[in-house]
Amino acid sequence: MPGATPGIPLRMGWSYRKALRMGPFRINLSKKGVGHSVGGRGARYTRGADGRRHMTFRIPGTGLSWRRSLGRRR
Repeated sequence: MPGATPGIPLRMGWSYRKALRMGPFRINLSKKGVGHSVGGRGARYTRGADGRRHMTFRIPGTGLSWRRSLGRRR
C-alpha cells in the first residue's frame, strides 16, 4: 500500500460534518458539537462548535479568501 510502513498498521482518523442550510444561515453539525454561520458567497461570519469566531471574505470564482479570527465569545 503506498505510504504505508511495513509492519506498522495503517491508522485512519474519522471525522463527521453536516451542514444544514436555510438561506444565508448555516447550522454546522460535527462530532465536536454545533456551530453556525451566516453570510453569502463573498462574506461569512462563523462561530464554531468550540466557540471560536471568525469572518471570511472571498472573491467568488478565484479561490482567493481572507479569514480573520475574532477570538472566543465570553
